[in-house]
Amino acid sequence: MKKLKINYGEKLMEGIFLLSAMLSIIVLVGIFILLLANSFPAFKEIPFLDFLKPIWNPDGYDESTYGVIAMLAGTAMVTIGALLFAVPIGVFTAAYMAEIAGPKEREIIKPVIEILAGIPSVVVGFLGIVVVSPLIARIFHLSNGLNAINGSILLGIMALPTIISISEDAIIMVPQFYKEGSYALGANKWQTLFFVTLPAASSGILASIMLGMGRAIGETMTVLMATGNASAMPTSFFDSVRTITATIAIELGEVPYDSTHYYALFTLGLYIFIITFLVNLAADHFTHKMRKY
Repeated sequence: MKKLKINYGEKLMEGIFLLSAMLSIIVLVGIFILLLANSFPAFKEIPFLDFLKPIWNPDGYDESTYGVIAMLAGTAMVTIGALLFAVPIGVFTAAYMAEIAGPKEREIIKPVIEILAGIPSVVVGFLGIVVVSPLIARIFHLSNGLNAINGSILLGIMALPTIISISEDAIIMVPQFYKEGSYALGANKWQTLFFVTLPAASSGILASIMLGMGRAIGETMTVLMATGNASAMPTSFFDSVRTITATIAIELGEVPYDSTHYYALFTLGLYIFIITFLVNLAADHFTHKMRKY
């Protein structure tokens, strides 16, 4: 019997790909361990119930408070607002590109979306300060437009490329016989799109929404510049808010090392890590469902 010739080139490439995958896992686990290890001193010094207070004021003269509820509320408000803005526009744009637009229109729209994805967040923040904020103040008769609505619009713009790209792929992957069956039953193109194609692509669309949500939750520079950064508990979208990521960016560079405040900021990082991890885990679940078609 002839011996099978070992292809060392293929083995080498398999090893490189395996090493790359393992490196990604190691980095992820390493970040989690780093955040957890630096959060332990804060958990020892700050009672858990203190984290449930509404106000974050670590430099208080009488008593420092480390409540995260106001920041969680601010993060949730701008994230939900971003989804309310981005999801309808993103899904309808994806449906248009996948089902209606011609080749020339796709050649124009696709690069624009890719360019939008590559715009630095600080540039989007300047857009919010110079353009969106004065517009919001003028429309709603406010003293300034640095509030949750401003942050929501900007985060929605940043989440659009993710939602559009993944939703378009999900819509394209819907089997053709679904549409043919709908047409055979007398449905027109729009009825087929809204009642057959989009429901069939719902798992992929949900995955795109979850990934866009993760993008919005983890954004720092845009919300730091455009939301006002008020540490008070927000009561409406017209209030200035401060998110968890903005708080870390503002305070970590000036906080005394090895202080309770220093380690408390790592607990904020741990919270946002867990939240984004769970969101991306949910997105991965929906993506796997989409691949079963």
